[in-house]
Amino acid sequence: MPDTPGHGLVGRIYGNLLQLLGGKAASAVLGLGYMLVATRALGPSDYGVLVLVHAFAMTVGGIVEFPGWHAIVRYGAQALAEDDHPRLMRLLRFVAIVEGIGGIASVAVAATLAPVIGPRLGWSPTAIAFALPYSFAVLATIRATPAGYLQLLGRFDWLGLHNIVAPSVRLIGALLVIWAGWGLKGFLVAWLVAALAEWAAMWLLGIVAMRRTMRNPRLLGNARGALRENPGLWRFMLAANADVTLTELASRIPPLFVGWTLGPAAAGLYAVAQRAAVVIQQPAQMIGQAAYAELARLVANHGSGAALRAALLRCAGVALAIAAPVVLLLAFAERLVAVVLGGPSFADAAGLILLLAIGRAAWLVAPPASAALTALGRPSLSVAANLLVNLGLLPLLPLMMTVFGLAGAGWHSILQGVGASLLLLAMVLHQTRIPAGRPVAA
Repeated sequence: MPDTPGHGLVGRIYGNLLQLLGGKAASAVLGLGYMLVATRALGPSDYGVLVLVHAFAMTVGGIVEFPGWHAIVRYGAQALAEDDHPRLMRLLRFVAIVEGIGGIASVAVAATLAPVIGPRLGWSPTAIAFALPYSFAVLATIRATPAGYLQLLGRFDWLGLHNIVAPSVRLIGALLVIWAGWGLKGFLVAWLVAALAEWAAMWLLGIVAMRRTMRNPRLLGNARGALRENPGLWRFMLAANADVTLTELASRIPPLFVGWTLGPAAAGLYAVAQRAAVVIQQPAQMIGQAAYAELARLVANHGSGAALRAALLRCAGVALAIAAPVVLLLAFAERLVAVVLGGPSFADAAGLILLLAIGRAAWLVAPPASAALTALGRPSLSVAANLLVNLGLLPLLPLMMTVFGLAGAGWHSILQGVGASLLLLAMVLHQTRIPAGRPVAA
C-alpha cells in the first residue's frame, strides 16, 4: 500500500515515541513507588510542603533559564544535511554558553526569592531553612543542549533511559529517609540529590554522544560565527524559549497557586491528583518531543505543508484515542486511585482526579501542534497562543478555586487544555494551507 502524505513520517515519530515510552514507563513505576513512600510518611501537609518547595524551584528555573534544544534540532538538522560538523559544533557551544548563563541566574533568583515566597506558601521552618541549598535543584532544568543533540541524532532510546534517573534516586532516597527517620528535611535532601543526578546524567549522555558522532567533539572552544552561520538564530531562540516557558508554566504554576490560596495540605492533595492524571499528560509531552525532530527534518528537506498537516492530525488522533479509555477508567475509580496513591488521608483528592484527567486529555493536541509551528520556523505563533491561554487565563485560577474550592483547579485545567489545543491546531492548519507538493518555508 503506498504511503499517504506524512504516513512514513508519523511512523518515525511513533518509533521515537516508543523508545521514550520505555524509559517513561519505568519512570512511572518508580515515581509511583516514591510517592507511596512519601505520602504515607509525610501526610497531606508536609507532602504539600515538599511539592511546593520543588515546584517553586522548577518554576523559577522555567522562567529564568534559557533552553536552546529547539535551535539545536532545527539548525543542527541543516548543518547535518550539509555534513558541516564545525558549524554544528559552534552551534552547540553557543547554545551551551547561553544556557549556562541562564542556569546561573536561575539558581541566584531561586535562592533570593525562596525566603520571601516560602512563608506565604505555608512552608515549614525546616523547608525555609533548606531553601538556599535547594535552589541548586534548578540545575535539573539546565540540560537542553545535550537533550537537543540527542534528539537531533534520533537517540530517543538514550532520552528514555535518562527518564529513569531522577525517579530512581528519589525512590532510593525516600526508602533511606524512612529507614533513618529523617522526616521532611530528609525528603528535601533526596529530591535535591535526584535533581542534580538528572542534570549530570543528561550532560554525560550528551558528551558521550558527541564523542561518538562528531569529527571534532570539543564542547569547550570557539563559538564565534554561530550567529552568522545560522540566520535568525537569536530571534528563533528567544521565541522558542518563550514558548517553552509559557507551556511549562501551565503545569508548574497551578500547585503554587493552590498552596498560596488553599494552603500546603491542598497542594498535597493536588499533587496526588496530578500524579494520577500525568499518565495522560506525559505521553502528550513526549509526542511533541518525538515529533519535533522529524518535523524539523521535513521542513529542512522542503517537505510539503500537506505532509506536515497530515502527520500532525494523525499524531493528535492517536493520542486522543489512547487517552480516552484512561479517562473512562479514572471516572469509575478516582477514589480508589487517590487512596492507593496517597493513603486514606488523601481520599479528598478523588474529586479532582477526573477533572485533571479531562484537562490533560483536552491538551493532547497542543504539544505536537506547537512542535509543528516551531519546525516551520514560526515559534512566535506558538508563543502567542501559549501567552493567551496559559497566562491570559491564569488570573481565573484563584477565582475559580475561591468559588469551587480545590475542584476549581480542575475546571481551570479543562479550560486551558481546550483553549490551547484548538488555538494551536488552527494556527498550524492556517500555516500549512499551501498547494500540495509545494515546500513549506524553512
